[in-house]
Amino acid sequence: MSKNSIEIEAPIAVVSELLVNVEGYPTWSTGIKSVTVDEKDGSGRALKATSSIDAGVMKDKVTLDYDWSKFPNEIQFSLDDANLLTEMDGKITISGSDDEVVVEYELKVALSLPVPAPMREKTELATIDLFLKQLKEKAEG
Repeated sequence: MSKNSIEIEAPIAVVSELLVNVEGYPTWSTGIKSVTVDEKDGSGRALKATSSIDAGVMKDKVTLDYDWSKFPNEIQFSLDDANLLTEMDGKITISGSDDEVVVEYELKVALSLPVPAPMREKTELATIDLFLKQLKEKAEG
């Protein structure tokens, strides 16, 4: 499992809104090419979504199950189906105040192909860092 965090100078409501809008990820996150929400909860949040991802060596079409039970403090997701990945579990934790938010992202992936652990971990961290950097850029405007 790889993880990193970033401080964002934006209202917590803005950051949360960006993270809840899973379908909107491709508009600001270059590693996510497309998202189709397959199932929503009563609040309109994605429970299951299929994404086309391109994280360098890790390109795949994945279906993720989202868990909003700890929202607004935490969003969890897990792999439902994919072409190459056999595991993709993650957690995004949101904390802070109205003008400064800390977002922590944890990610663990496994592939059906033999990939050395250091290469997999490097890709996990690169994916996390890019997502957090672009989330910060979008939230701070």
